[in-house]
Amino acid sequence: MNNKVFYRPEGAFVGDVIPFEENGQVYLYFLFEDRKIPKSGMPWSLVTTKDYVHLEEHGVALPSGGPDAKDFNCYTGSVLVDDQGTHHLFYTGNNPKTTDETGRSIQLVMHATSDDGMKTWTRHDELSFGPSEDYEGYDWRDPFVFKDEEKGIWRMLFAARNNSGPERRRGVTAQYISDDLYSWKQAKPFWDPKRFVAMECPEVFHWGDWWYFIYSEFTDAFTTKYRMAKTLDGPWIAPDKDTIDGRAFYAAKSTFLNGKRFFTGWIATKKGTNDDGEWQWAGTMSTLEAVQNEDGSLAFRFPETLTQSFKKTVPVTIDKKTLNAPDGYACAVSDKILPGQVYIKATINIKPGTHECGLLLRSSNDGDSSYVIRLEPHRSRMVFDRWPRKMTGGEQWQISGDVPYYVELERPCDLPAGKHTLEVITEDSIAVIVLDGQVALSTRIYDKAAGRIGYFVSDGAIELSSLEVNQLEI
Repeated sequence: MNNKVFYRPEGAFVGDVIPFEENGQVYLYFLFEDRKIPKSGMPWSLVTTKDYVHLEEHGVALPSGGPDAKDFNCYTGSVLVDDQGTHHLFYTGNNPKTTDETGRSIQLVMHATSDDGMKTWTRHDELSFGPSEDYEGYDWRDPFVFKDEEKGIWRMLFAARNNSGPERRRGVTAQYISDDLYSWKQAKPFWDPKRFVAMECPEVFHWGDWWYFIYSEFTDAFTTKYRMAKTLDGPWIAPDKDTIDGRAFYAAKSTFLNGKRFFTGWIATKKGTNDDGEWQWAGTMSTLEAVQNEDGSLAFRFPETLTQSFKKTVPVTIDKKTLNAPDGYACAVSDKILPGQVYIKATINIKPGTHECGLLLRSSNDGDSSYVIRLEPHRSRMVFDRWPRKMTGGEQWQISGDVPYYVELERPCDLPAGKHTLEVITEDSIAVIVLDGQVALSTRIYDKAAGRIGYFVSDGAIELSSLEVNQLEI
């Protein structure tokens, strides 16, 4: 029985995920990162699901081409099916032995096809191609191919960099077009904002009245973002809240299933498996459901099938239902320590003028040591914090108090006075938080393996209207 919400292969980690849906089943291809030295090449692996709760492992789907192959590393791409029923897999090929005149390792767009329902893939090395002279040779990756039904052509978008311009603003979403998926010709760039180092893992889809353009960047922030347009020709406008999650959730790509849109990415691990470690590339698979707001912008929440699978009630009581601290701080915590894997749903009523409030996760019995989900109405944001913070020396004042929260884990949100709902799933070292079914925040929680649930207020008043805690039962 699968008793994990967040998937990671045994002895390895999940890199970029490439979702593809067919006949009610989602194929979640992903880059298989084993972090072994020396490297043995990057393959694609596969899990499938019909509900984003139950996952079936299928092992390696596209193996490394071998030590001397152009695709020793098989990096991100896309999967599709043509009008004749042939499946196509476009991907990035890389071999550290293959370099350009500057000594940098080059990247190629590569192609494989399947005529047996994606059970096996036939490589077409002869169809591989690198960038034109307009682009750098070592950033030419993540091909995303889709059908432009209006013009009757196939479009291929990829992460590229212009050959000239300021070093940190050369990122461009390059574009090629094709009539048959085998022969490609260069077209004008799909998006050239002259803003980022690179825009990775591009994706475009149509939903209702809007087109959506998804990309991941590591220039302004390390996160996945989206833009909106009424047509494929743009202009691609940024909504007020243009990020899908925070620093920990990266390289998210999406697909429809049963009329709903799901984004799957990876929650990064931290070096040394502790809260103060540096974020690492690859981690654990995680999925969020996107919901369209009235203005076309996207909200992000847990898949309903996932939250509904937490059926076993955990009896938890917090005796104090209201906290009033007009010029100070107050908190209350539960009577019991929670299991490590739980789904928490809390509704809080924020009184007018409240400065800060939120939930305590894996808290001590007095609330002094915990992870903190802090809502800041006056700043219109949710942040993730902890106490105690990192010690920087032996003296009482030598703490990282000048870092008031995990600076990568800040999410813009609307927090008017009144009722708000916080949902949290914790599992081992992972916590994913959703506010009001709109704003998601994922993180790692290594150092505190267990504790109580609590809530708090600072300079204001708050009511705990409801609290539910459930365990997984599937």
